[in-house]
Amino acid sequence: MARIVNLGQQVWTNYHQTAECNLKGRIELVNGDEENGRAHLKGVAETVLELLREARQYQIPVRPIGAGWSPSPINVVEDGWLVETLRLNRTYKLSAENLHADCDVDAESLLLVQAGATVDEVYESAEEIGRSLRTGGASNGQSFAGACATGTHGSVWQAGGIQDHVRAVQLVTPDRILWIEPEKGVLSDAFIAQTGSEIIRDDRIFAAAQLHVGAMGFVTAMLIETDPIYMVQNIQKAARIKREHIDWLCRGEFKRFSCEFGLHEEPYFQQLIMNPFDPFDKKSLLRFLYKRPYDPGIPPPPPGDMGAGYDALTLLGKAMAESDLFKAEILQLAMEQAYPDNRNVDDPPAIATWGHTTEEHAPIASLFNGSVTLDRSKLSEAFDLIIDSFRRGGGGTVVTLRFVRKAKGLLAPAHWPDNVVIDFDGPNVESSHQGYKKVVEALDDAGIAFTRHWGKTNNLDEHRVMRDYEQNFADWKWAQAQVMPDAADRQVFANDELVKLGLI
Repeated sequence: MARIVNLGQQVWTNYHQTAECNLKGRIELVNGDEENGRAHLKGVAETVLELLREARQYQIPVRPIGAGWSPSPINVVEDGWLVETLRLNRTYKLSAENLHADCDVDAESLLLVQAGATVDEVYESAEEIGRSLRTGGASNGQSFAGACATGTHGSVWQAGGIQDHVRAVQLVTPDRILWIEPEKGVLSDAFIAQTGSEIIRDDRIFAAAQLHVGAMGFVTAMLIETDPIYMVQNIQKAARIKREHIDWLCRGEFKRFSCEFGLHEEPYFQQLIMNPFDPFDKKSLLRFLYKRPYDPGIPPPPPGDMGAGYDALTLLGKAMAESDLFKAEILQLAMEQAYPDNRNVDDPPAIATWGHTTEEHAPIASLFNGSVTLDRSKLSEAFDLIIDSFRRGGGGTVVTLRFVRKAKGLLAPAHWPDNVVIDFDGPNVESSHQGYKKVVEALDDAGIAFTRHWGKTNNLDEHRVMRDYEQNFADWKWAQAQVMPDAADRQVFANDELVKLGLI
């Protein structure tokens, strides 16, 4: 079985120092010395089962925690147990004999991932076997399980969220160890039995477990699907855009936009960082990634050379947030210092594997994160409304546009066929909160439907979650009841945030 290291009572603060709680106990899980991957999964799941049963007996709330990355209080558990998983970070290959007869993918595309493995560790494991992920967020320090649980997205317009990779989930409740797959099986019954799990093959329950927001149980492992390894070329520049370019993006004319500002081809990834105080006269920061065949002769880039650079934007944005004078100019200076124009079309190409497009950064204290996701076809209609409202509220920092397809999971915020994600990330000051609040109010007043990121500041409650997700929310609640029919089991995972959201 896995080993338990009890670090005792203490105050815990999340990675970005935006939320904290007083713990009854901080518990670290460590892999045991079992001989193979299935035995490791079984040992960990049985250890977690015992912990959860004890928690239920003594009515102690439990929150599993990976890197504690989410700026929202979704992992805060006052007077409870925080169970850390980062040392459960192994990944395993599979063979054809492990697959179910109905499985529609090859064994080489599948990777079994323990709950504590970080996004960066999954990238590395995939590349070692000549594979890659197809999408992901801007950072790589999160646990992969945590990124899936909150619906982390990138700017790959042909893909949804990082949870789209998930093909099966091992989930532990105070009563059961479950292996959840779609109705069309992926792994063989014999393999799953050796992980100590009870099999559930149901499309709705699986879609709920793909993005469970930490309210369906304790995820101990996931099976993920990968793509053949590839590389991307990075174009990163500052340029002035016009109102008509927003209309191009609204219509999904990404190649046309790329031909105007980047290479004359369709981009794989596309992102705009804009100055909300003067979005068309001030330069925007544009980033394109273009897919390239894998070339083992291309060396890894220097640290940060392919990274997103968001942290510098946020930190420099603090100077702007503290002053009401010349906000547009101060923010523009911060933007251009943080995002130098050094990877333009005519520069020597910067090419690396997908795993090198993200970066792990130092914690950012006093961070504000907010976002709205809406049907991409509404972008032209909503753009001026969003920018004007954010600015009227005082603004906090830059506004970022990202584009993604419909994501997997019943509670995926990106649930339209094509989506635009509009982020408002910056310093945790009143103007950031007020600007975001004005955006949300304006969209509601205009009758434009939108959703919000589970891991960011979202100002959500149960009524709003029900309104945003409608039948998907009802199906998710049904799935939760199938996994944990006893209300006392569900209460083990309760915290203030999940109760407010109506998920517990």
